[in-house]
Amino acid sequence: MSTNPSEPAAGTTRMAIEIGEQPRALADTLAELLPMRPAVRRIAAGRRHLRFVARGSSDNACVYARYLSEVHARMPAVLAAPSVSTLYRAPLDLSDTVVVAVSQSGSTQEIVEALEWARAGGAATLAITNVEGSPLAAAADLALVTQAGPELAVPATKSYTTQVAALAVLVDALAPEPGTLDAGFAAVPEQAAAMVAVEGTDALAQRLAATQEVLASGRGLAFGTTLEVALKLEETCLRPVRGLSYADLKHGPIAIVDHDLVTVLVAAPSGPTLPGLVELAATLRATGSPVLGIGGDPAFRDACDLTLPGPSLSEELAPLVLAIPAQLTVERLARRLGLDPDAPRGLRKVTQTD
Repeated sequence: MSTNPSEPAAGTTRMAIEIGEQPRALADTLAELLPMRPAVRRIAAGRRHLRFVARGSSDNACVYARYLSEVHARMPAVLAAPSVSTLYRAPLDLSDTVVVAVSQSGSTQEIVEALEWARAGGAATLAITNVEGSPLAAAADLALVTQAGPELAVPATKSYTTQVAALAVLVDALAPEPGTLDAGFAAVPEQAAAMVAVEGTDALAQRLAATQEVLASGRGLAFGTTLEVALKLEETCLRPVRGLSYADLKHGPIAIVDHDLVTVLVAAPSGPTLPGLVELAATLRATGSPVLGIGGDPAFRDACDLTLPGPSLSEELAPLVLAIPAQLTVERLARRLGLDPDAPRGLRKVTQTD
């Protein structure tokens, strides 16, 4: 056994270790960032719009934040296209906007440049990063630094969930009544621990290993988690996966669903999107597609072929830990396929784009 604490024990992947560190990482991140809500509110004073800038897993976290911003904080929000600033150099008036840039490393030059461009356009700027003193943190009016600790496996696990937590804190700070989510925030570390201990991931990994065709679907506040599940399957297990809102799926792509394609449905434990996902599961099973469910309620789980439980949290906060069962499944699937989940082919921890 290695005596180097930075090296996993024989037979254990770094990804699995970092998945298991999420209860602590989330507890530390919330303890660090919840007291910063008044500062976030001051930075955003007088601004009416939110604009999120990110790539990869961070972009999936921002999909969640876009929904939460409008549902919980009642602030119009969009996902920015970084190339508008870095390639087109469009001179936008952002004087009524808070621009939030999200990057685990804080060193992706495209994201740093987009934030600097936003500030030049009059925006108030916030950064979410896991690295204190990073270029992104230095470029922002205020940086919210997550407490995930070093993440050595290439696939984002604890850095993703702590980003989602940071975004939830940021959005709650801008809500008409900040603090209404505090009871849920307090329950997040315990719920994360429950997700790390879920059973059934080997069964899902076995079913996914038998196919090359996978579709992931969800909607609403959990849709960012759906996209993250699809990304993890693609980058870690080399499976081409399409992530679609179930509303978009019904507008044409559902025609390709058959017994050769496995569908992964991701659902929050409650909320207005849940009945539609239960109905969708039945529709997909009628085509012969095996349906694998993550989260949801008893009716959702009954409608799927195989399921993993989700957290006992509100729809607003479930995405802070809803990805964990999928992360566990992906790690097991990668090993089943003979792949190294710590170092997927062709990927690096920090990706630079133009």
